[in-house]
Amino acid sequence: MYKALYRKWRPLTFDDVISQQHITETLKNQLKNDKTAHAYLFMGSRGTGKTTCARILAKAVNCPNMKNGSPCLECDICREAEEGSLTDIIEIDAASNNSVEDIRDLRDGAVYTPERCRYKIYIIDEVHMLSASAFNALLKIMEEPPEYVKFILATTEIHKVPATVASRCQRYDFRRIRQKDIAARLMYIAEQEQLSLSEDAAALIAKIADGGMRDAVSLLDQCSVCAEDINADVVSMTAGVAGKDFLYDIMEAIAESDASKALAVTAQLYDMSKDLSRLCEELILQYRNIMLIKASPSTADAIIAAVPEDLKRLKKLAEMSELDIIMDRLVQLQSCHERMGRAMNKRVEFEMALIKLCGGMASGGSVNTAEIAELTEKIKLLEKRLSAAPVSQQQSQPQKREILTATAPAMDNEPPANVRVDIKTVKEDELTPCTRWEEIMEEFRRINPAVAGSLDGSTAASKGNIMCIFTPNRFFIDLFKSNKDNAISLSKAIFNVLGQKYRISARCTATVEETKSMAEQLVKKAINSSIETAVENNK
Repeated sequence: MYKALYRKWRPLTFDDVISQQHITETLKNQLKNDKTAHAYLFMGSRGTGKTTCARILAKAVNCPNMKNGSPCLECDICREAEEGSLTDIIEIDAASNNSVEDIRDLRDGAVYTPERCRYKIYIIDEVHMLSASAFNALLKIMEEPPEYVKFILATTEIHKVPATVASRCQRYDFRRIRQKDIAARLMYIAEQEQLSLSEDAAALIAKIADGGMRDAVSLLDQCSVCAEDINADVVSMTAGVAGKDFLYDIMEAIAESDASKALAVTAQLYDMSKDLSRLCEELILQYRNIMLIKASPSTADAIIAAVPEDLKRLKKLAEMSELDIIMDRLVQLQSCHERMGRAMNKRVEFEMALIKLCGGMASGGSVNTAEIAELTEKIKLLEKRLSAAPVSQQQSQPQKREILTATAPAMDNEPPANVRVDIKTVKEDELTPCTRWEEIMEEFRRINPAVAGSLDGSTAASKGNIMCIFTPNRFFIDLFKSNKDNAISLSKAIFNVLGQKYRISARCTATVEETKSMAEQLVKKAINSSIETAVENNK
C-alpha cells in the first residue's frame, strides 16, 4: 500500500527535525540529564514539527537504549511506538475528544501504572479545542500528576489555551521553517525517492508552503504524479499559482493605473484555472517585498528571499510608487482576501479590488486614500519635471502675477445710475478695505459650505456698488465662472451682513508656482480630513 511522502519522511529522531534546533537541543539535554518536566506545551503554526517532536520525546523518554538524547529506533518500545501499538503512549485528538467526559476518562486512566514503559505519556493534539469544563477537569491532574505520567500538549492557537494550563507546562515556541531549509529537505527526499526535482521548483514549493514542512512534502508528492521532471512550471500548474511574469504584469498595470490590462491578465489566469485566492495571497507577498525595498533599501537584499532577477524587477516596481501608496494597496488586498473567503464569486471580488487599486473608483463612497496619494505623487512628478526643464530667459526673470477676474451677474434693485461704478474702470488703489469680511465669510460658510473653503486667505475691498475679492486660490475663480449660483450665494452673504447689494469682481493674483503650492496644500488637507473621519468612525 502506497504511503504518503509526508508520513514516510516524518522525522524519527531529534537530529532529523529541521529549523527547530533551539527546541531539540534543549529536549536532548533534558533527556541526557534525566531532567524532563511533567508537562510540555508545544505551540506553532501548522507543519512545524510539534506532533513529531512530541512523539520523538515520548519514545526517547521510554527508550532503554537512548542514544545522545534520541530514541534508538531498534528496541521493541521504539518499534511499537512507531507503529502506534504501544499502550503507554496515548495520543488524543482534542478536536474530536473535547468534552469533559473525555478528560475524566483520561484522568481515571492516569491512576494506573504503565504496562511496559517507564512513563505513561499523554499527547493531546490541538489542545485549544477543549471546552472550558474539559480544561478545568485537566487542571488538577496536570498540576500534581503521578510520577509516572507526563503530558505533552500541542496547539496552533496558544491564545485559546487558559493561562492556568499554560503556566503548568514548559512552553516551546516552534518557528516557521526557513525556506532554504525546506528546499534542501525537498531535494534530499527527491533524491532518495529518485524524483527529478529542479532547484527552482524546490524553492517555489518552499515559498508556497509558507514555513510548513508537511505542506511542502505533500505538494512534492502531488507534483510527482503530474510529471517526471518537476520544474517551476509543473509546481505552478499543480498548486494553481500564477507565474511570476503574470504577477509582475498585474503589478505593473496597477502602478500604471491600467485597469483593462490588470483585468485581462486576471481573465487569462482564470481561464487557466488559477486559484484567485492564492493569486491575491501572492500579490500580498510581492507588495510586502516592495514595501520592504522602499522602507529599507540597504537591507532589502538580506530581508527578501528572491533570486537576483526577481529582486531587480521588484526594485523597478518599487521606483514606480511611493511607500504610502504601496501600504494602502497592501491594506486593500488584505481586505479583499478576507472578503473572498465569504464571497459567492471570488472572481468578482478580486476584479473589484483591482479596479479600486487602479484608481477606477473610490471605496465606500468616501475619500479614496489611494487616489489622493496618487494625486500627490503626480504633483511631485510634475514638480520634478518643471525643475528639470531648461530655464528660458523669460522664465529666469521675476514672474509677473497673472490677474484672473470673474464678475457676478447684475443683481436686482441695484443702486441708482448716478452712484454706480463701472466695474471695468475700478483700480485697486481706489478701493476701501472691507472690515467685516470675516463676518461675511462666516455667513457664506453657512449658505454655501462646499465653496466657502476655496476663499480661505481672501480679502475684499469696495467702491460704490462694486465689491472686489482678492483670493490666492485660483480654484475659486473657476467655481465663480462655471456656476452663477456660487456668485449669487456670495452676494446673499454680503447683503445679509452689510445690508447692501454689490456687484462682485473676483480676482486671483497668485503666480503659477503659488497656485501649484496651493493645490498640494488642498490635497494634504483632504488627506488629513479623511484620516480624521476614519478615526471618528472607528471610535
